[in-house]
Amino acid sequence: MGSRQPVTLRIVSEREGRSLNRTFRKKDYATNVLSFQSGDVVLCHPVIRREARAQGKTVTAHYAHLVVHGILHLRGYRHEKKRDAARMEAREIRLLRRAGFRNPYTVE
Repeated sequence: MGSRQPVTLRIVSEREGRSLNRTFRKKDYATNVLSFQSGDVVLCHPVIRREARAQGKTVTAHYAHLVVHGILHLRGYRHEKKRDAARMEAREIRLLRRAGFRNPYTVE
Protein backbone atom coordinates (compact mmCIF):
# COMPACT_ATOMS: atom_id res chain seq x y z
CA MET A 1 0.00 0.00 0.00
CA GLY A 2 1.37 3.44 -0.94
CA SER A 3 4.78 4.81 -0.12
CA ARG A 4 5.71 6.35 3.19
CA GLN A 5 5.68 10.10 3.18
CA PRO A 6 5.49 12.89 5.71
CA VAL A 7 1.96 13.59 6.87
CA THR A 8 0.59 16.99 7.83
CA LEU A 9 -2.42 17.05 10.17
CA ARG A 10 -4.59 20.15 9.98
CA ILE A 11 -7.48 20.94 12.26
CA VAL A 12 -10.04 23.22 10.64
CA SER A 13 -13.29 25.01 11.39
CA GLU A 14 -16.61 23.77 10.10
CA ARG A 15 -16.62 26.53 7.50
CA GLU A 16 -13.24 25.50 6.08
CA GLY A 17 -14.11 21.80 6.30
CA ARG A 18 -17.28 22.41 4.31
CA SER A 19 -15.41 24.47 1.72
CA LEU A 20 -12.75 21.79 1.25
CA ASN A 21 -15.33 19.00 1.01
CA ARG A 22 -17.34 21.02 -1.51
CA THR A 23 -14.26 21.86 -3.60
CA PHE A 24 -12.62 18.45 -3.64
CA ARG A 25 -15.50 16.00 -3.21
CA LYS A 26 -18.44 18.05 -4.52
CA LYS A 27 -20.29 17.49 -1.23
CA ASP A 28 -21.72 20.57 0.44
CA TYR A 29 -21.20 19.77 4.11
CA ALA A 30 -18.34 19.59 6.58
CA THR A 31 -17.05 16.05 7.03
CA ASN A 32 -14.95 14.72 9.89
CA VAL A 33 -11.75 13.88 7.95
CA LEU A 34 -10.36 14.44 4.47
CA SER A 35 -7.16 12.92 3.12
CA PHE A 36 -5.15 14.37 0.27
CA GLN A 37 -2.47 12.45 -1.62
CA SER A 38 -0.10 15.35 -0.97
CA GLY A 39 0.09 13.97 2.57
CA ASP A 40 -2.44 16.25 4.25
CA VAL A 41 -5.06 14.90 6.62
CA VAL A 42 -7.64 17.54 7.45
CA LEU A 43 -9.74 17.10 10.60
CA CYS A 44 -12.82 19.21 11.23
CA HIS A 45 -12.97 19.82 14.97
CA PRO A 46 -16.65 20.82 15.34
CA VAL A 47 -17.80 17.73 13.43
CA ILE A 48 -15.47 15.45 15.39
CA ARG A 49 -16.61 16.91 18.70
CA ARG A 50 -20.30 16.44 17.75
CA GLU A 51 -19.76 12.88 16.55
CA ALA A 52 -17.80 11.92 19.66
CA ARG A 53 -20.60 13.18 21.88
CA ALA A 54 -23.28 11.42 19.79
CA GLN A 55 -21.30 8.15 19.81
CA GLY A 56 -20.49 8.28 23.53
CA LYS A 57 -16.73 8.47 22.89
CA THR A 58 -14.09 10.83 24.15
CA VAL A 59 -12.97 13.48 21.69
CA THR A 60 -9.43 12.10 22.05
CA ALA A 61 -10.50 8.57 21.07
CA HIS A 62 -12.48 9.86 18.09
CA TYR A 63 -9.54 11.99 16.94
CA ALA A 64 -7.24 8.97 17.23
CA HIS A 65 -9.60 6.92 15.09
CA LEU A 66 -9.94 9.58 12.42
CA VAL A 67 -6.20 10.25 12.25
CA VAL A 68 -5.61 6.53 11.71
CA HIS A 69 -8.47 6.43 9.18
CA GLY A 70 -7.09 9.39 7.25
CA ILE A 71 -3.56 8.02 7.17
CA LEU A 72 -4.79 4.62 5.99
CA HIS A 73 -6.43 6.42 3.06
CA LEU A 74 -3.03 7.91 2.25
CA ARG A 75 -1.63 4.37 2.31
CA GLY A 76 -4.18 3.23 -0.28
CA TYR A 77 -6.96 1.80 1.88
CA ARG A 78 -10.54 2.37 0.74
CA HIS A 79 -13.98 1.52 2.12
CA GLU A 80 -16.44 1.88 -0.73
CA LYS A 81 -16.76 -1.90 -1.17
CA LYS A 82 -17.80 -4.09 1.75
CA ARG A 83 -14.67 -6.26 1.55
CA ASP A 84 -12.37 -3.22 1.44
CA ALA A 85 -14.23 -1.63 4.35
CA ALA A 86 -13.82 -4.78 6.46
CA ARG A 87 -10.09 -4.84 5.70
CA MET A 88 -9.67 -1.16 6.53
CA GLU A 89 -11.70 -1.42 9.75
CA ALA A 90 -9.67 -4.42 10.92
CA ARG A 91 -6.46 -2.47 10.35
CA GLU A 92 -7.85 0.55 12.21
CA ILE A 93 -8.86 -1.62 15.17
CA ARG A 94 -5.39 -3.22 15.37
CA LEU A 95 -3.55 0.11 15.17
CA LEU A 96 -5.83 1.79 17.70
CA ARG A 97 -5.54 -1.15 20.12
CA ARG A 98 -1.74 -0.84 19.97
CA ALA A 99 -2.10 2.83 20.88
CA GLY A 100 -4.35 1.98 23.84
CA PHE A 101 -7.76 2.79 22.32
CA ARG A 102 -10.84 0.61 22.14
CA ASN A 103 -12.49 -0.64 18.98
CA PRO A 104 -14.15 2.46 17.50
CA TYR A 105 -16.87 0.39 15.86
CA THR A 106 -18.32 -1.13 19.03
CA VAL A 107 -20.98 0.59 21.07
CA GLU A 108 -20.57 0.25 24.83
